[in-house]
Amino acid sequence: MSVVFTCFPSISGIYKWKDANGVTQYSDVKPENTPVETFEIQSYQKVSIVDMDESIQDVDDGYKKRKYLSRPKKVIMYSTQWCGYCKKAKKYFRKNRIAYTEYDIEKSESAKRRYKKLGATGIPVILVGKKRMNGFSVERFNSIYK
Repeated sequence: MSVVFTCFPSISGIYKWKDANGVTQYSDVKPENTPVETFEIQSYQKVSIVDMDESIQDVDDGYKKRKYLSRPKKVIMYSTQWCGYCKKAKKYFRKNRIAYTEYDIEKSESAKRRYKKLGATGIPVILVGKKRMNGFSVERFNSIYK
């Protein structure tokens, strides 16, 4: 099942550099006379939900095999510091007391490798159980977080 929901436009052309005090800075405006690192990662312009696996598990309860719906318990988000949709998702999670694990793909090489292994091209990427959400919208998140 794939669902698409249109969101706000994405940010393009993000630059990363160290200022005179050695502090890492991010901006969508390129600073003059400063070496920068350019990011091609964009915020998703559309929200999509992807079933990554069946949500029904076979359970042997001693009498016979039965099928039970597994409840998504774990929320994982791949994000960056500058992403507006990531900030919106984190704010929603905190407000609604939803436990989640965040991996910043710019700060962690292992997180970036896992993100790339997912075939992701934008942020945020939110995993809820076996479902994957590209981008963030409250309505679509609630549809996979039951």
